[in-house]
Amino acid sequence: MPHGPAEVGVGPWPGEWPTGEHWDPALLRDGDRRNVVDRYRYWSLEAIRADLDTRRHGFHVAIENWQHDFNIGTVVRTANAFLAAEVHIVGNRRWNRRGAMVTDRYQHVRHHPSVEDLAAYLRQEGLPLHGVDNLPGSQHLESMRIPERVCFLFGQEGPGLSEAAREACDATFSIAQFGSTRSINASAAAAIAMHTWVVQHADLDDGGTWRG
Repeated sequence: MPHGPAEVGVGPWPGEWPTGEHWDPALLRDGDRRNVVDRYRYWSLEAIRADLDTRRHGFHVAIENWQHDFNIGTVVRTANAFLAAEVHIVGNRRWNRRGAMVTDRYQHVRHHPSVEDLAAYLRQEGLPLHGVDNLPGSQHLESMRIPERVCFLFGQEGPGLSEAAREACDATFSIAQFGSTRSINASAAAAIAMHTWVVQHADLDDGGTWRG
């Protein structure tokens, strides 16, 4: 193949199998073709989730789902990459999982029927809700200090945050833009917000950072 290997991952484990509860016998026997980093090759799904839970970051991500937005899957995948504590789906329970690329199996995903339900849950957890939208009076992401424990809330592609979401937010911030478009893709905005949290708060020297 001129642009990379024909197969992703690794084949059956060569030689004597390792011992330990985190190994998955089926993967050791048949190979591991999942989209996971090398440290998790041949690990069971449950073992990977348990290990991630020991290192999750302090931010949560919430996105409104009133129109079955295709961006939700991508937001979940990015949340997994940046190790969000939880992802919250607000509105319709069903969402398009194709963009998640099965990363939702490793990520805690909660459903809330309404923004009010999300806000009540976050109050119990002591988490402020910061909406991301180009609204009058929004703080500038590029110059603000993001709380270490926070939930980012994103609206639907196009209309942005609903009126109920705007009222529920403790604060809102916007992302600087310089071109002719009025807004950027919701999943792109989510990635920028999450990465900004990582720049400000993540420990890049703990050995758990994956750079490819």
